[in-house]
Amino acid sequence: MSGEGGLSPVTVVGLGPMGRAMTEALLRSGHSVTVWNRTPGRADDLIGRGAILAPTPTVAVAASELIILSLTDYQAMHDIFDPVVESSESPGVLAGKVLVNLSSDTPDASRDAAQWAAAQGASFVTGGVMVPAPAVGSPGAYVFYSGSRSAFDAHGPTLGLFGEPRYLGEDSGLAQLFYQAHLDVFLTALASLLHATALVTAADVPAADFLPSAMELLAGIPAMIGDGRDLARSLEAGEHPGHLSTTRMMGATADHIVWTSERAGVDPRLPKAVKAHYDQASARSGRRVTSARPVASQLMLRSDGGAV
Repeated sequence: MSGEGGLSPVTVVGLGPMGRAMTEALLRSGHSVTVWNRTPGRADDLIGRGAILAPTPTVAVAASELIILSLTDYQAMHDIFDPVVESSESPGVLAGKVLVNLSSDTPDASRDAAQWAAAQGASFVTGGVMVPAPAVGSPGAYVFYSGSRSAFDAHGPTLGLFGEPRYLGEDSGLAQLFYQAHLDVFLTALASLLHATALVTAADVPAADFLPSAMELLAGIPAMIGDGRDLARSLEAGEHPGHLSTTRMMGATADHIVWTSERAGVDPRLPKAVKAHYDQASARSGRRVTSARPVASQLMLRSDGGAV
């Protein structure tokens, strides 16, 4: 069954905040949407808006060629679909289907899942949604995709309902690599913001007196290090002019943050981890100075201490 204007039907498996947001975006556009969730009650209001609740994963899969997964991780996909594909009652149930997994996991898990899907006769696309659920489908929303190019192209307009589709290549692991790398930036920045707030409030300074200027600092980082292209050129060229700061100077500052945290009774593990990176970079480069941009290149170390 097609939706309004002949739009193809879509199945959404997983009705957490992100799955619900994607279902709502599809319904608004006129798609016929079949949903399945382990807790059926989560679909109640979506049914009121026109969604169709499938009683089983098998029925959900049968309803559409395009199946969008929004689950905790990739293991959840296997927990749901392995019994389906192994059942003698539904042979070839995934054959010809397009699985778009927008769950979070590792690049390797994505590659393994693509091989598993291919063995079932299905196409596989990995995705990483780069906005919170309330922003799905809004201006500025974007989603990284990788995997089957033909499957992505065939369903690009539908996937575009969630945000600007940014296709990275045939390697199924690329979308999760970019997703995790971006969340590395986000989670680290968020952790540092909360740690810094704890540091200030430990001195009886209201958070409201600190956070506006802290957000100003975050917003000003591009002015300090250049945009992404500028920074990439500096990292790739190994440019170390040394006219702004050095790894030793930055490491000393990190040490001061550790000391201040300990004196304030604030957990020092985060600044200690940062200091360890600067210490390692200084030890590797000796007394060589670096500018603010190449400080980042000095910190790009493998866990074994070698350079990336």
